[in-house]
Amino acid sequence: LEEGVELRAAGIKIPILVMGGYYGPRFDGLAEILANDLTPVVYDPGQIERIATLARLEERDEVRVHLKVDTGMGRLGASPREVDAMLGALARHPQVKLDGLMTHLACADADDPSDTLEQIRLFGQIEQRARSLGHAPRVRHAANSAAMLRVPGAELDLVRPGIALFGVAPRPDLAPELRPVMRVRTEIVALRSIEAGERIGYGHTWEASRPSQIATVPMGYADGLIRQLSNRGHALVRGRRAPIAGAVSMDLTMIDVTDIPGAKMGDEVVFVGTQEGPLGKDAIGVTEIADHAGTIAWEVMTNISRRVPRFYREP
Repeated sequence: LEEGVELRAAGIKIPILVMGGYYGPRFDGLAEILANDLTPVVYDPGQIERIATLARLEERDEVRVHLKVDTGMGRLGASPREVDAMLGALARHPQVKLDGLMTHLACADADDPSDTLEQIRLFGQIEQRARSLGHAPRVRHAANSAAMLRVPGAELDLVRPGIALFGVAPRPDLAPELRPVMRVRTEIVALRSIEAGERIGYGHTWEASRPSQIATVPMGYADGLIRQLSNRGHALVRGRRAPIAGAVSMDLTMIDVTDIPGAKMGDEVVFVGTQEGPLGKDAIGVTEIADHAGTIAWEVMTNISRRVPRFYREP
């Protein structure tokens, strides 16, 4: 909801779907959805009842919704046995119009496509049931990035790519033509020389094995730099890799620039993306970071906090 409101405030006029739907019995969140011309996702009859009530109070002729059905994810959505109740609630409240029918695929990136194909088959049955009862959803959608790239027939009327929008494939063997579009960068704000045997950072987990040059950068786990990268991740400086030295702190991180000749205050430091500099060209991808941190690329990307400024540009 908050992201949809932010997009409207930025002047975005196209339809915006609130994927998580509308929670709870209160009307304030729902009122904000309708006030900003956002399309809610519904998955229980009570949501439809509340939307209809608010539509009457606000004298709205029509509120378009997308019905989410659970075909195998087991997370959010009306189960197949609950679909008739949802369709009945829609029939009782004609001002709540079924504009879209959707589901989410649980195993689209798996080698074995059988679970995904079964979900698509079940989704087709539910669509037929809806149409047999007089509903006419304008769009059907199910495909995430993996399904869009590797499951024929999953595209339906529209697709919902997530990680692929950032130029990252959901599997290493998919879409090698994708180019990552996100760079996370900062700069060196302090440099200090330390002697062999000196230890640095919280817990003194890093010890210099030689006389070393340590750079401090103003980025930490509060910005989204995963703490599991302590003593194992890297950054790019002047086109070359520099290892993270010590624990990633809340707002600051130290990197070992001993092998980065010419490193100086103000030098760009890249944690995600490509950098070309006087010492070469290299790239650090979100999949590599995820492997170091024992997580997934999606978490690396969504961890970047709101306090990190975003800059958008044409390719």
